[in-house]
Amino acid sequence: MIGTRPLRILVVDDDPAMVGAITALVGTEGHQVITAYDGLTAVKRFREERPDLVLLDLAMPGPDGFTVIGQLRASGNVPVLVVSGESAEAAKVKALGIGADDYLVKPFGKQELLARISAVMRRVDLAGTGRLGVPGDGAPGVLTAGSLTLEPARHEARVGAMPLGLTPTEFRLLEALVRAGGDLVAHHRLARAGWPAEPDPDLLWLKPHLARLRAKLEAVGGPRIVAVRSVGYRIEADEPA
Repeated sequence: MIGTRPLRILVVDDDPAMVGAITALVGTEGHQVITAYDGLTAVKRFREERPDLVLLDLAMPGPDGFTVIGQLRASGNVPVLVVSGESAEAAKVKALGIGADDYLVKPFGKQELLARISAVMRRVDLAGTGRLGVPGDGAPGVLTAGSLTLEPARHEARVGAMPLGLTPTEFRLLEALVRAGGDLVAHHRLARAGWPAEPDPDLLWLKPHLARLRAKLEAVGGPRIVAVRSVGYRIEADEPA
């Protein structure tokens, strides 16, 4: 198996041949597949089965993949890998911005699919242990920024007593900012923290993910994430409650 444990994977695509091909590919690695052929069924199966990972097409009957991503994110933080024939940058940025963890363009090879699955799940596992690939990381412990508390070893974040539901990528970005203690974190460094398995992460991925992170912090009155134009980001701690 390529660097990951056996998984329960929800495969969502309106093309039965593609679902069959993906099932065969991931089955060789011992993964179990749950299938759905439209957006409504995808959300239903997700809530019933609670898979470890979702492989999701964008174009399908009923709610499209973008809508499905939003509904999945409202239900939890299970990793979502988009598998789509749409190669336009706008689609990639939109999917990543609303919560997808990675994006794979069809057609693809078996090894690339398995490598992407392994990378996404490795990010989740690293988030759970606190080893998030941020340059200068020390031993995991409790981190604070005003009313915000992060516990990397438990992959938990809260503002005061209010828990924050963060995706693995959002958690890594927030940890990198908190570890900097209010100092500026350059775009390239923050991107490497957010996507440690990518050798050259696209800086365009930062803006939508940080926008979602900002909104979650603002909703509970937490610290502000401040953009420094063309340079990077920093966290501005509020006063603890």
